[in-house]
Amino acid sequence: MKYAYKNGKILNGTKDMQVQTGLIILTEGEKIAAIVPEETRLSGYTEIDLQGKYIMPGLINMHVHLAGNGKPQKKQRYNAKLVKTLMSNRISRAIAYRMVAGFAKDELLSGVTTIRTVGGLGTFDTRLRDEIKAGKKTGPRILAANEGISVPGGHMAGSVAIAAESIDAAVAHVDEAKCENVNLIKLMITGGVLDAKEKGVPGELKMAPEMVKAVCNRAHALGYQVAAHVESPQGVRVALENGVDSIEHGAKMDDDMIRLFKEKNAFLCTTLSPALPYALFDRSITNATEIEQFNGNVVFEGIIDCAKKAIANDIPVVLGNDVGCPWITQYDFWRELFYIHKYVGVSNAFALYTATARAAEMAGIGAETGTIEPGKSADLIVTVENPLEDLRALRKVEMVVTQGRKIDHPQVKINPVVAAELDQFLVE
Repeated sequence: MKYAYKNGKILNGTKDMQVQTGLIILTEGEKIAAIVPEETRLSGYTEIDLQGKYIMPGLINMHVHLAGNGKPQKKQRYNAKLVKTLMSNRISRAIAYRMVAGFAKDELLSGVTTIRTVGGLGTFDTRLRDEIKAGKKTGPRILAANEGISVPGGHMAGSVAIAAESIDAAVAHVDEAKCENVNLIKLMITGGVLDAKEKGVPGELKMAPEMVKAVCNRAHALGYQVAAHVESPQGVRVALENGVDSIEHGAKMDDDMIRLFKEKNAFLCTTLSPALPYALFDRSITNATEIEQFNGNVVFEGIIDCAKKAIANDIPVVLGNDVGCPWITQYDFWRELFYIHKYVGVSNAFALYTATARAAEMAGIGAETGTIEPGKSADLIVTVENPLEDLRALRKVEMVVTQGRKIDHPQVKINPVVAAELDQFLVE
C-alpha cells in the first residue's frame, strides 16, 4: 500500500493550521512517508487525485461508550438490568459484541480514526481494540478503559461501570484492568443529569475522596492515566485534589479549580453534546421531566463555563461527545466541534486542533497520530468543503484513511429523527 495523495488542500492539524497547497502526501503501509512538492517525480505509488478537496488528520473522539446507539427514549431505561441481561449468556453476549463492533465501525466511517472509550461492557473494548489492530475487524484505533469504577447507586453502576463497595474493591478493579491490558482507568465520581432527583443537584458527589485517591495512586503506579466523570464544582475539586488526570464534562469553574488544573497538569474533556438536548430541546421532544431539563441546563452551562475558563487559562481542552447518551449517535462527533465553536466561541481552526493534534497529545499518542507529518500514522479524512470556513463540512466525509487503509465514500445509516432535531442547533 503506497499511495500518493495529490491535488489536495492540506489542513495539517496543528494549532495555527492554514490551507496548504502544492504538496503531495506519500503514505507507505500504515505510515505517512513524506510530504513532497507536487512537481516531484513519483515511482511505485498509486496516485490518488483529490481534485481540490480538503485533507486533514482523522478526528479523535475522546469520550465514547461503545454500547450506546443514541436512540431517543420515551422514558429512562434501567441500564444495569439491561446490561445484566445482555451479558447473561453466550448468545446474547455475542449479539452485544457484534453491536459494539458495528458502532465502532460507524465512528470510523464518519471520520473518527481514534476513539477513547471510558466505560463499556465487560472486556469488549480491549477485545475489539485488538481485533481491529490485527485486521480482523474494521474500526478506529481504540484507547480502552473497559468497565469504569463507580460505587453502589453511583453513575452507571452495574452497566458500564462496576459498583465498588470499598476502597479495596476499587483498587482491585484497577489490578483487574491491568490484566485486561487497558489503556486508561475511568472513575464515576459524581452523578449525572438523569441521576439527580431534585433541581440544582446534578453532579452530586458519589465517590469518597479517599477512594479516588487510592485508585489514582494505584493507577499511576501501573502507568495509567485516570479519567473521571464529573459534573459539579465539588466533584472537580475532589477529582483534581486526589490525582485525576482528566475531567470529563466539567462544571462552573472558580479560581481554585483553575489553580488545581494547572498544579496537577490535568486536562479537560469537553462534552457539550449530551447535555444540549436536555437543556435546549422542548420537553415534549426529550420526554424529560422538569427536574431533568433544569439540571440539564445547569450541566450544559457548567460545561460551557468550564471550557471557556480552561481555554482562557491555557488548560488543555479536548473533545468527546459522550456517545451513547440519548440523541448522541456514534456517527455525529463532528457536531461537538461545531458546538464548541458556537457555544464556547473558539475558532474553527481551534476546534479542529482540539479534535486532532491536541487530543492525540493529551491521550499520550501525539507521536503516533493527530497531525499530517512524516513518520505518523496515515490517519486521514477528506471533505469537499473547507472545515476552516464551516465545520459542517465534516458532516460528510468523502474518504477515510485509517492507518494507511483507504475507504472511499464511507456510508453510515442516519437516524432522521435525531438529525432533524439536532440540526436546528447548527445555526451560528
